[in-house]
Amino acid sequence: MKRFKDIFCVVAPGTGCKPVLERAVTLAENNQASLTVIDVIERIPSGIKMPKGGPIFADLQAATVRAHEQEMDSLIEPYRQRIDMQAKVLIGMPFLEIVREVLRNGRDLVIKTAETCDWQGRLFGSDDMHLLRKCPCPVWLIKAEAPKSFQCILAAVDVDDGYPPAELTSRQALNRQILEMAGSLALSEFAQLHVAHVWEAVGESVMRGAIMHMPEEDITAYVEQVRQHRQGSLDALMREAGSTLGHDAMDYLKPRVHLVQGWARQEIPALAKRIDADLVVMGTVVRTGLAGFIMGNTAETILNQIGCSVLAIKPPGFATPVMLED
Repeated sequence: MKRFKDIFCVVAPGTGCKPVLERAVTLAENNQASLTVIDVIERIPSGIKMPKGGPIFADLQAATVRAHEQEMDSLIEPYRQRIDMQAKVLIGMPFLEIVREVLRNGRDLVIKTAETCDWQGRLFGSDDMHLLRKCPCPVWLIKAEAPKSFQCILAAVDVDDGYPPAELTSRQALNRQILEMAGSLALSEFAQLHVAHVWEAVGESVMRGAIMHMPEEDITAYVEQVRQHRQGSLDALMREAGSTLGHDAMDYLKPRVHLVQGWARQEIPALAKRIDADLVVMGTVVRTGLAGFIMGNTAETILNQIGCSVLAIKPPGFATPVMLED
C-alpha cells in the first residue's frame, strides 16, 4: 500500500546515520516516493572576530556548507543507482529548519535517527521532542541500534468517545491514520502488528470511597459496561481499518488487539516492553487548530518511557507554532 509521497530524511554524516538512510531509501522505493536527504549545520555567529588575514564570515560559512555537501554526496552516492534523491544542507537550529522545510515543501514524513539518550535515560533528546511537538507531518525517530527489519509494531489508539464533537472527529481521524500507517509498515516489514487501547472507568475509585461507598456489584457492573463500550468502539475501528487496508491484508497481518484497563501513560510503555516492540505508532497531539495545544501530557509521558523507535502522527488540522518568517 503506497502511503508516503515525499520523504524527508535527516542525517548527520559521520554519526552512524547509514541505517536510517537505508530505511528511508527502502521506504521511498516501496512507496514510489521522492526522497530528500538533509543535514542541518549551525550558523556561524557573524560577530566573531576572525584572525587577521583569515576568511571573512560569509566565506567561512560557505566553505562549511561545501564541506558538508561533499560529505553528503559521499554518503548518498551508493544509493543513487536505486533511487533518484536530492541532498540539501540547511543552516540554523535543527528542529526549526526541519519544520520550515516541511512547511515550504509539503513533505509528508520526516525520518531521522533518534538523538542519544540524555542523562535522565530518555530516548529522545531536545530536538527530537521539539519535532514531536511541532512538526506538522509524521515524524519517525529510529533508534541507532534498531534492527534492519522490524519484527513487532505496536499501534496505540484512543477510542474513548467522551470528547466534544470537533475533538472527537479529530481523534477518530487520527486513529485511522495510526492504523493505516502501522498496518502499511507491518506489511512492508513482514512484522507482527499489535493494536492497543488503554481504558479506565472514570469515577471507579470515588465509587469505592467513603463518600459514595456503592455496593461492589454495582461498581463491577459499571466497570464492565465501560469495558464493553470500549470493546465495541475498538472492534468498529478495526473493521474500518480492514476496509482501508483491505481484508486480504488484515487476514495476512492478523493483528493482535489489546484492550487494557489502566492508565495509558503506564500501560503503553509496559506493553511495548512486554511484546518487545521495535516501533510504536501513536498520536502526539490532543487538540487541533490552536498552536498552544501541542502535545498531551499522556503522550509526552509515554515518549519519555519507551525505549524503541517511534512514528508520531498529528491529526488533521494541526497548527504548528513554527513560522517561516521567524
